[in-house]
Amino acid sequence: QVQLVESGGGLVQPGGSLRLSCAASGSIFRINNMAWYRQARGKQRAFVASITSGGSSNYADSVQGRFTISRDNANNTVWLQMNTLKAEDTAVYFCKLDALKYLWPHGPVTYWGQGTQVTVSS
Repeated sequence: QVQLVESGGGLVQPGGSLRLSCAASGSIFRINNMAWYRQARGKQRAFVASITSGGSSNYADSVQGRFTISRDNANNTVWLQMNTLKAEDTAVYFCKLDALKYLWPHGPVTYWGQGTQVTVSS
C-alpha cells in the first residue's frame, strides 16, 4: 500500500513563505511526474506546479516566479517552496504522483496526498 504524507501547511501573513513537503512510502516501481494541486473553498481543484523525474518543472501562471517545486528521487519526496504568498493562495494543497505499479506489468497509477491547509491572512 502506497501512502503520501504531506506536511508544512499553516497560517502565514501576506508576503510570507511556507514550504510544503510530500513523502511517498510503500512499494512503487517508478515515480514519473510529481505535482502539486490546490483547492480553494467553493472552487475546483487546480494545477499549481509539476516536475518530471528529470527535473523539468512547470507552473501555473498565478504562481510563476513565486513558487518553486523540487524533488528527491532517492527518497520519493517532493517539495513546494512558496514565497510572497497572497490571500488568493489560500487553499488545501494536494500532492499528486504519477507512477508505475510495483507488480508486473507495472501499469500506470496515480496517487494523491490527503491535503494540507495553507491560509494566508493578516
